[in-house]
Amino acid sequence: SLAQLRGRNAEWAGQAVTEAASLSAQEALQKDVIDLVAADISQLLVQIDGRSVMIAGELRPLATRELKVEIVTPNWRNRLLALIAHPTVAYVLMLIGIYGLFFEFSNPGAMLPGVIGGICLLLALFAFQVLSVNYAGLALLLLGLAFMAAEAFVPSFGVLGLGGIAAFVTGSLLLWDETGPGYEVPLGLIAGFALASALLLTGLAMLMLRQRHRPVVSGREELLGAIGVVTDEQAGWARIHSESWRIRTGQPLRRGERVQVVGRNGLTLIVRSLDSASAKEEPLS
Repeated sequence: SLAQLRGRNAEWAGQAVTEAASLSAQEALQKDVIDLVAADISQLLVQIDGRSVMIAGELRPLATRELKVEIVTPNWRNRLLALIAHPTVAYVLMLIGIYGLFFEFSNPGAMLPGVIGGICLLLALFAFQVLSVNYAGLALLLLGLAFMAAEAFVPSFGVLGLGGIAAFVTGSLLLWDETGPGYEVPLGLIAGFALASALLLTGLAMLMLRQRHRPVVSGREELLGAIGVVTDEQAGWARIHSESWRIRTGQPLRRGERVQVVGRNGLTLIVRSLDSASAKEEPLS
């Protein structure tokens, strides 16, 4: 094994792989898992000075005592890419991208949500290439968002909404293959986005229901009951909703007389007079 080849404790190496065993620095030194313990880089260079390492089949001594440590800091580009590739940042970018595109498709022509959403989603896809993504978790997260969106358009007494929240949270927890500390998304952030998604989609559903119960403002139904003024009693024309309509009635009409729409036959409106005494007793049909 590699541990035997390097003269390490092969028994503990096997336990580390099969049982995820761990040791402190001093315990690792005592059990021959490591060669030395150094407090900092300078001390490390002093301790390894004079040691020999095998390079290309040849033992070569190390001369590190007089070496100077030079710390190279990453430039702004590398820092920016590292920030984007952070699991939490990538998670937030993905959700902002999805929400932005959702708003753009719901309100075509808004532009800003679509632009922001597209940029954030592309940045999130870049981060996914760098990170180890669990695609089952990603699928669950997207399925949860789809269920919550469906609840807003197809009310299911909360079944789709609750299922969507459950899938969203589960997918968020499974999104990253946790190969090290810091790869998990904070639970508070997941809960916050789940709650925000539920409130957002609930508000959207309420807005849609309110729009559904508003009076009709166009089409055949909107003209029924509308009131206008006769403009040409001979040809049968009236001004209704700032438009000229051909009208028909069984009563004699005068120019300037107020009429109310009671029906429609193609492009001709059936009206009754509001100014004649007989019209007051005529029921509206």
